[in-house]
Amino acid sequence: MHMKKAAYINDRPYAIVEGETILQFVKRSSGDKVIPTLCDAPHLKPFGACRVCSVDVALEQGGPAKVVASCHTPVAEGMHIYPSSERILKLRKNIIELVLTDHPLDCLTCEVNNNCELQEIAARVGVRDIRYPAGKVHLNRDRDLSHPYMTSDMSKCINCSRCVRVCDEVQGQFVLSMAGRGFESRVIKGMDTSFMESSCVSCGACAQACPTSAISDIYESKSIVADKKIRTVCTYCGAGCNLEVSVKDGKLRSIQAPWDSKVNPGHLCLKGRYAFSFYDHPDRIRTPLIKKNGAFVEVTWDEAGDFIVSEIDRIIKENSPDHIAGISSSRCPNEENYLMQKFMRAVIGTNNIDNCARVCHAPTALGMQRTFGTGAATNSIEDIKYTDCILVFGANPTDAHPVTGAKIKQAAMKDTTLIVIDPRRTELARYAHYHLQLKPGTNVALMNLFFYYIIKESLVDVSFIEQRTEGFEEFKQHVLSLNIDELESITGVDRHLVCNAAIAYASAENAMSFHGLGATENSQGTSTVMMIANLAMMTGNIGRPGVGVNPLRGQNNVQGAADMGCQPNQGAGYLDVTDDKVHALYEEFYGARLPRHIGYKIPEMYEAALQDKLKAMWIIGENVVQTDSNSRMVVKALDKLDLLVVQELFMTETAEHATVILPAASFLEKEGTFTNGERRVQRVNKVVEPLPGTKPDGQIITEIMQHMGYPQPDYTAHGVLNEIAQIVPFFKGITRENLGESGLQWPVNDGGIDTPILHEETFKRGRGAFYNQTYKETSELQEHSKDYPFIVTTNRGLEHHNSGAMTRRTPNEQLITEDVLLIHPDDAKEYSIKSGDMVCVESPRGKTDIKARISTAVKKGILSTTFHFSEIMINNLTSDVCDSDTLCPEYKVIAARIRKSRGKCKIRN
Repeated sequence: MHMKKAAYINDRPYAIVEGETILQFVKRSSGDKVIPTLCDAPHLKPFGACRVCSVDVALEQGGPAKVVASCHTPVAEGMHIYPSSERILKLRKNIIELVLTDHPLDCLTCEVNNNCELQEIAARVGVRDIRYPAGKVHLNRDRDLSHPYMTSDMSKCINCSRCVRVCDEVQGQFVLSMAGRGFESRVIKGMDTSFMESSCVSCGACAQACPTSAISDIYESKSIVADKKIRTVCTYCGAGCNLEVSVKDGKLRSIQAPWDSKVNPGHLCLKGRYAFSFYDHPDRIRTPLIKKNGAFVEVTWDEAGDFIVSEIDRIIKENSPDHIAGISSSRCPNEENYLMQKFMRAVIGTNNIDNCARVCHAPTALGMQRTFGTGAATNSIEDIKYTDCILVFGANPTDAHPVTGAKIKQAAMKDTTLIVIDPRRTELARYAHYHLQLKPGTNVALMNLFFYYIIKESLVDVSFIEQRTEGFEEFKQHVLSLNIDELESITGVDRHLVCNAAIAYASAENAMSFHGLGATENSQGTSTVMMIANLAMMTGNIGRPGVGVNPLRGQNNVQGAADMGCQPNQGAGYLDVTDDKVHALYEEFYGARLPRHIGYKIPEMYEAALQDKLKAMWIIGENVVQTDSNSRMVVKALDKLDLLVVQELFMTETAEHATVILPAASFLEKEGTFTNGERRVQRVNKVVEPLPGTKPDGQIITEIMQHMGYPQPDYTAHGVLNEIAQIVPFFKGITRENLGESGLQWPVNDGGIDTPILHEETFKRGRGAFYNQTYKETSELQEHSKDYPFIVTTNRGLEHHNSGAMTRRTPNEQLITEDVLLIHPDDAKEYSIKSGDMVCVESPRGKTDIKARISTAVKKGILSTTFHFSEIMINNLTSDVCDSDTLCPEYKVIAARIRKSRGKCKIRN
């Protein structure tokens, strides 16, 4: 067959692809093993340092050949490539011998490091001994043992620079560099310090990239021959990173990042790569517990099941099904969340079901449903490659979504315009072209100011607005009628900076936004999300690569829990439970009578419990005492219940208040699917067997359903996914098999074709809708700012996740040991506070003592802290104020006052 563009490998023609190097061309055409490489690594730029990948290239068959490095030489039409000519084989062997002189000379006989890439290549090219003397001096290269996860032994380093490049090109941290010249050249950390003393963020990319274990995990993953390697999905944030887990003798030994992942090629964060030892921690609960006379007593599964069912029957008979409520888990797979809402609706008979999306992204779902018709990300994270401008609103992804954050940081360093809207000077704010450091809670005022300048500068996309939206003229007149002086004063951001940022966004050919909890966890959270959506529509940034509105989901399966119907107003697939047709559909499908009225949201559950309108709650994997707003009120509500069932891994602050605790399996011990923040449904595979005495959450729920007489088949993730595909419209074409390694982005049609980009031609609701929004000061400040002049805003840290139940049972505890309070130098001076001093922070609800850290990351009058440590219980300070539309709590605005407390202690990290 004649091919218009071809090159030849050993005189055999193969089609070429535009932009490929010779190495990529040969790998694609003839396999990965044809050309050995040493300094090359997937997803790193061609470097050409080692020359092991050299090949002979001739312009015609039998013509004179030239030796070139295949990793950075472009393939061209008509090239004749000879990867293994006699000359090339001799050259490769000589190169490897020379490389080995910079490596311990016992490498070839070493049995410990039997997965060393250098050894493997030496064997492939036929090196059995080394003819040359040692090159660099290996003495005085002490091992770095400072870090709980990573170690380095630079006597093994061959200066391939893979670690340096992956730190630069993937993580963007620039911790590693080359120092010295000639035989003294070496890789150093920071200013030639240790891992712990440097600015390393412990992502481990360097350890994975190193071909010789000069930098390695303490788990010695390169020296372990695993019994099996299993691919699954991370349990932490909503990025949905793929994990390649090595298992030996039934124990998890190490985690690497698959190079072929669409989400995280070759990259993980500290938590995803290393924070897994919680799974078999001694603290794991391994038997059901029932509280008797104020103390937990071990019981059998049958005893626990009988007790729970008898109590539920009693409560329903004495009251009604609506006196029972459930909170599902955004860390559990879709299948288990689906079963939980089905259990509450079809077996208990109530719509009192919710999940933690209520306390983070409920405003996202509702705001985007109102404006677009679909409450999910419009695009893929991969679209960062195709955008010209990135807006990050109320999110700190380098800490909370580190792999996504690294991609945004890389784009900014390559001069993609970056706009950050955040009260704190986050890491990304340091790379931003425009940082709009607004007063917490003034999002609506700032967005109206943003809109004002886009309209005034005539930068709206008139064609898109006319063809695909409605309500713009009224929206426009509303914006132009606002007092710009007042908006500037409210936000505390210079209007000229806002103007320049607005022009930059609206002028970009492609602009995309990412928003997080700083946008949603406010009294006007839904309004803020609707305005972010309006911004995209008024500039035409919807429906193509490199644009869109993309929420950064806090927990790994927040998107999936909502998709599965774990919310009081919508069942599986976001169908309205009050709609007659939907109600009839659900009743027929479940074979049960279902309630028609909307159930309690999580904040309403607590209020109902305090008013004796709720008698029982069932909570799966959520530590609401520590993570929900106004913790003292939450405790009072839980303690008022007749029955509190908690499915958990550990004795959390919430589990301590339970009537019954059921020991659940971790994500490593179960199967199913997670849906990440870009709507990508991915397979979760069981890595190890559940610990003795524990069960997957789906199995626990199924057995209770069966115990109560409902004909639910025995639990398998495969079987439940098939059921989901029959009732959730956008899962219709999903099967466990067709998800493959990379997953599919819903909606997925009958043919298994997914949808990376939403709203390409039309919105789900028809026309996109513009809504007028007016800033309203939160009642928290209206009522309390006189006596409590500071504003505390909460955030997340890199090292820990949520309440710390998992990460604090790993060596992450050694990296960050406490929550600290960021305070501006001027405020610190006024109150005679120094870094390391203990500070009493008091709100109208309570007070806590916390260590101060003086920082210019916050403005004067603003305080900021994380909430990972139960010793601090920062949510004792948070209020009952919620977003009026969704009841999402306002964690980002807490009225407070401070004073220096007694005692001093040294600040850490």
